[in-house]
Amino acid sequence: MGALQKTAIVIPCFNEYNRLRREQFVAYAHGHEDVKFIFVNDGSSDRTQEILDDLCRSNPQNMACISLEENRGKAEAVRRGVIKARETNHRYIGYWDADLATPLDSIPHFVEILDKLPSIGIVLGSRVRLLGRRIDRKPARHYLGRIFSTATSLILRLPVYDTQCGSKLFRNSDELSYVFSSPFRTTWVFDVEILARFTIMARSGRIPPLTEFAVEHPLDEWTDVSGSKLKTGDFIFACFDLIRIWIFLYVSNRPSGQPPAGIG
Repeated sequence: MGALQKTAIVIPCFNEYNRLRREQFVAYAHGHEDVKFIFVNDGSSDRTQEILDDLCRSNPQNMACISLEENRGKAEAVRRGVIKARETNHRYIGYWDADLATPLDSIPHFVEILDKLPSIGIVLGSRVRLLGRRIDRKPARHYLGRIFSTATSLILRLPVYDTQCGSKLFRNSDELSYVFSSPFRTTWVFDVEILARFTIMARSGRIPPLTEFAVEHPLDEWTDVSGSKLKTGDFIFACFDLIRIWIFLYVSNRPSGQPPAGIG
């Protein structure tokens, strides 16, 4: 790919001044010239823009910043970042949480899967507690997450363990552009809506079934970073979003192959 970077990672940021791991981003970018970080400031009211400007000035080749004038939510911040990444010829495009609950050192593992398996288009980080893995989650959120994941698997008809982990990587393709072409309508579970949009394409034959197109990668390390904006009570709102996704998939009767206008 010549001088072009292989991978673009979108980092959605909302009031991350005290949580953004600046030194880790700087160190990783200097040691991995094939990775570009695209930070999206989602209308932050603190000094997030200031530190993002400093980061991008420190390494303009590997870091870029988009600023949204008002807070639009993580889903829209990620979508804008993916659209920006699509403007250049990156082979892979993904997104990562700004607090680095998933360490940046995990990125090469995601890339390796897409390199070795050309039929795969999606790699999902999965927080599976296994021997030899360091997965630190608060018990309440873990058990609520298991209930949510079970419901998600039933709605998507897909044996997925963890849709809500904030680390994902996609093969850059027309299908990816299709999925991110319009705003997401679900506020809390846009990760599930992404899979629902890919499911619509699989029905039309544009891509293989998601059981053959997506891979879950069990993370070696994940830490429940303090200060998360997601609260336990948000689980209720997430359940309503799941109902909307079910309607989108099985009730709205969207013609196969029609670009996703979002979930009404």
